[in-house]
Amino acid sequence: MKITIAVDAMGGDHGCRVTVPAVLKFLELHPSVHIILVGMTDVIESALAGRGHLFAERLSILSATEVVGMDESPQSALKNKKQSSMRIAINQVKEGTAQACVSAGNTGALMATGRFVLKMLPGIERPAIAKVMPNVKGHSVVLDLGANIDSEALHLLQFGVMGSMLASALLNIETPSVGLLNVGTEDIKGTPVIKEAAALLKSSGLNYYGYVEGNDIYKGTTDVVVCDGFTGNVALKTSEGLATMVNTFLRAAFGKNWLTKFAALVAYPVLSDFKKRVDHRRYNGASLLGLRGTVVKSHGSADELAFRYALEQALREVENKVIPRTAEKMSEFQMRVDSSSDTVQEAI
Repeated sequence: MKITIAVDAMGGDHGCRVTVPAVLKFLELHPSVHIILVGMTDVIESALAGRGHLFAERLSILSATEVVGMDESPQSALKNKKQSSMRIAINQVKEGTAQACVSAGNTGALMATGRFVLKMLPGIERPAIAKVMPNVKGHSVVLDLGANIDSEALHLLQFGVMGSMLASALLNIETPSVGLLNVGTEDIKGTPVIKEAAALLKSSGLNYYGYVEGNDIYKGTTDVVVCDGFTGNVALKTSEGLATMVNTFLRAAFGKNWLTKFAALVAYPVLSDFKKRVDHRRYNGASLLGLRGTVVKSHGSADELAFRYALEQALREVENKVIPRTAEKMSEFQMRVDSSSDTVQEAI
C-alpha cells in the first residue's frame, strides 16, 4: 500500500526550519512513503537547501499562500485562511491524495478545520485528542488531551471506544482495558457526569476496568485512560514539565564537580537509556480521533526529532487502519445500543 502524508510545513513555532529536515530524515527511514510539503514554495525550497532531489520521486511541494498564526482564533482560521498551509494539507486527506495530515500548528484551528473539512465518523459527536504515553509496563493511550474542555457522559463513552481502537491498533492489544480518570477509585467518588459515564462504559461491551487516578497513568493500570479535555491537558503538561525538571536536576547533580562528572561518565549507558524512556519528544504526536481522516498534531515547539515522531505516529495509524477500525467498532456499538432500545420498548 502506497502511503502519502501531507505535511503543514509552515505550522508550529519553527516552521520549515524543523518540519523540512524532519521530513527528509523520515523519508530516509521509510523508502516507500511519499510526502507532500504544503506551504510557501520559496520558503520550503530554501529549507530543502538543494537536498530535495535526493527524494525527488517521493517528495513534492504544494503551494499555500497563507499561514495560520499560533495565537489565531479557530473561527478566524476557518473563515479567513482557506488558502493556508494547514487547510490545504487537510484538504489532501479529504480528496484522497494523502492518507494522513501532520501539523505543528494552532491546535484549535487544526481541530476546527479538520472537523469542518473531514467531518465526523458516524456515531461520534466530538473529536478527541489522544496520545500514546509511557508507563512502567509499556505504553497507554490517554484522551481527551484538550479538544473538549467539558464533556458529557456520552462523549466520554465515545472517547473510550476511540481510545480502545487506537490502543488495539498501535499497541497490538486485542481487548485493551479502559479506565475512567477520577479523584478516587470508590464508586461514590466523582461528579455526576463521571458517574454516568462509568455506568455507560460498564454496559458498553468494552473491557472496562473502572475508575483510575492520576498516578495510574504511569503505573500502567489500564491500556486506555479516558478523561475530559481540561483534566487531560493539565495532566499532559504536568507530565512534560516533570520530565524536564527531572532531566535538569540530573544534569545539575552530575555536573557539580569532577567526582560527580566521573560518576556520570560511568553511569552514561544507564542515564542514556533513562533519558530515552522519559524524553517527551519521542512521544510527540497526538491523534485527532473521531474525524473521517487521519490528522496528527505535533507539539508547536517540537524540534526535528519530535516532529519526526509525529510523522511516525501518522504512518502507524494509517498502516494499522485506525479510522476504518474505529468506524466499524462504532457501527457495532450503535447496533447494540439500538437493539437494547428495541428490547426496552418491547418490554414497555
